[in-house]
Amino acid sequence: MIETFITSFKLQNTYRTNSIIYSLKQLPLIKRILPNSLYKNRGLKIFASIISILWEIINIFIGKILYILLMIFTTLTWYHTNQADTFIHIFVFLTFAGGMLNTYMLNPTKDKYYAIILMNIDARKYGLSNYYYQLIKLVVGFLPFTIPFGTIAGVPLWIQIALPFFALAIKLIVMNYSIYDFRKTNKASNENLPTKIVWGFVAVCLVLAYGLPAINFVITPSIFLCVFIISIILGIYSLVKIHNFKDYRRMYKQVLTESNVYMQERKAGTQVIKDTSLKQIELDKNYTSNKSGFAYFHDLFVKRHSKILTKAVKKQSIVILGLFIAMIIGISVNDTFKSKTNEILMVYLPYFVFIMYCINRSSSVTQVMFMNCDHSMLTYRIYRTPKVILGIFKERLKTLIKINLLPAVLMGGGLALLLYLSGGTDNPLNYAILFISIIAMSIFFSVHYLVMYYLLQPYNVSTEMKSSTYKVVQGLTYIVCWYMIQIQMPIFSFGIATIVFCIAYCLISLFLAYKYAPKTFKLRV
Repeated sequence: MIETFITSFKLQNTYRTNSIIYSLKQLPLIKRILPNSLYKNRGLKIFASIISILWEIINIFIGKILYILLMIFTTLTWYHTNQADTFIHIFVFLTFAGGMLNTYMLNPTKDKYYAIILMNIDARKYGLSNYYYQLIKLVVGFLPFTIPFGTIAGVPLWIQIALPFFALAIKLIVMNYSIYDFRKTNKASNENLPTKIVWGFVAVCLVLAYGLPAINFVITPSIFLCVFIISIILGIYSLVKIHNFKDYRRMYKQVLTESNVYMQERKAGTQVIKDTSLKQIELDKNYTSNKSGFAYFHDLFVKRHSKILTKAVKKQSIVILGLFIAMIIGISVNDTFKSKTNEILMVYLPYFVFIMYCINRSSSVTQVMFMNCDHSMLTYRIYRTPKVILGIFKERLKTLIKINLLPAVLMGGGLALLLYLSGGTDNPLNYAILFISIIAMSIFFSVHYLVMYYLLQPYNVSTEMKSSTYKVVQGLTYIVCWYMIQIQMPIFSFGIATIVFCIAYCLISLFLAYKYAPKTFKLRV
């Protein structure tokens, strides 16, 4: 089994190494320097292998610290319950939810597909060796963070050490049940396609995790001890059952189909989105437009694709409106909640950069534009002329801003209203700055993603994303927005800075788009 694991690790590392080299070949300037024989270069392959191994090590810990920090530790201040008990309580119920969503073994990854289906490696040895490796990573990744964060929260040391092993036991129990279900129904579950029952169970766990502490009910150490002992006993029993199970190949043949393995790629940019989009295009209606030229062409596109372009935004707006109504009720009946809300609003405006990043639909809309228009139109020379590109760009920018404006207006207006109702501010300008800065963020992301699309057009004719530069810029955008969560600044200071930055960025980006888009907006090979 150890030899099988070593082989599987080499396979994964080779796949990652080649992916890294391919990504380097896609970067501008660098791709001209690097030769086509790059994959044969031993030195570069060693370098890429080192990066791959380092990423594997980092990956063991980074997810766990973010999980404990964001999902558990930062939420402790929300409640008046004992922090140690609340830490334990949330961890337990989130572990139940995570156990159902992520079994490790039933995740149809490419390396499993290559090894078991294409290379005919022993399915049981491959599955078990990698499963045990993932369980070891789970414990090793959690321990360095359950101890320090648990200590700060006042959790007893034995529980700090026990929590990772409790998570391990839950993973084993769920996997054993999956094997039992396979034996009973002869159908293997795919963890990337959770059933309604699984989603319902996860939803209940989340409500129990964050809802019960609000009514002063949490799991105490004595209750956890009972749950832990039962889990360990069932976990050991499950481990024996999992290890002795013989029919892994038949189970993996059901899980590791091409449709399952490549599902994420299709979701990210190809057939699933195209099929879904086609169903929502309104071709049966006689849409007309009083516009002309590029504006006419774009206006008809927007009308025929209105369901795709605005459906998510409408749902977002309903959710935002509901949240603000709930917040208004909360500050009306609870003075502590009222004062805390006012305190947060006065210094946490940077946090809303990340929220506006999450709700902005520009990235999805540009993808729809490519799949339902540009991937065909770019094959015509007339569509690639500067006059046409810049004409369509201008119309699309107006549309993107309009699409994202509804949730932005609700968000900005709701925050200003909450600030007023929760106690207000000494500086009346804060209300206007709060509202305008949220609108500025929305316009910023609309411009940012459209300019990215035109300057770095990432798709080929098959609607596959081929631009590493586009992915890098996407990643940097996420990192910057995520970093904003850590910043606390007064509304006036951060709001003015945000508005000025957004105006400057938009002007510079639009200038670059007008200058370079006619050269860069083309189909990738």
